[in-house]
Amino acid sequence: MTKLSVNVNKVATLRNSRGGRVPSVVDAVRVAIDAGAPGITVHPRADSRHITTADVRAIAEELAPLRGRVEYNIEGDPRPELLDLVRETRPDQCTLVPVMPGEVTSQAGWPADTSPELLADIVAQLQQAHVRVSLFVDPDLEAIAWAKRLGANRVELYTEPFARAFDQGPSSAARSFARYRDAARAAHDLGLGINAGHDLDLCNLPTFRTLEYLDEVSIGHALISRALIVGLRTAVKEYLAVLRQPAT
Repeated sequence: MTKLSVNVNKVATLRNSRGGRVPSVVDAVRVAIDAGAPGITVHPRADSRHITTADVRAIAEELAPLRGRVEYNIEGDPRPELLDLVRETRPDQCTLVPVMPGEVTSQAGWPADTSPELLADIVAQLQQAHVRVSLFVDPDLEAIAWAKRLGANRVELYTEPFARAFDQGPSSAARSFARYRDAARAAHDLGLGINAGHDLDLCNLPTFRTLEYLDEVSIGHALISRALIVGLRTAVKEYLAVLRQPAT
């Protein structure tokens, strides 16, 4: 079954909008895990507008006794302070994501023409620290091959284009999904694991979950938004139920 990694960034966004400690990100992590989530994702940004360095450390401490059962994924751009934090907390996975100045959220994967010198040493150093490395890419065959050349363990396919196509109707969704199918097959043939994330929700996930070789989906905004209506435990269980549906 494809694993669900719950991104708790938006819990921190709500807390930071008022200041103080409520809602607790660690409490949210506990509820998600109790509901059955096998993974937790955070994306600490340089401006600390949601997840903070203290959050990253607190979640690492919370998950330490659960290592081997619940995976910890830290996303972010390869800035020195983030890499130091990853080496310190030793998550199961680090997803390296390009960040554009002023962006509200991720807008694209790493371009296939990104210089290998920018990331190859970082990938190797994280792997030496026993951290699995995933590179955030578009569903593009050249980008998949680029990730392989850098020595990544996995790719995370950027799924906002699929989500937008899905909203436009079945034919647009099918055309977009075909790109992801080809990208997933290419990644698998190269020995790369396959993650996916960005704007997946309860409407489009039943389709996307049928992607071959899909190891993990990281879902935050839609899941936490749903949790405001039905509760976090219920929202996590709803997403897990979709992922558990038998293949057709």
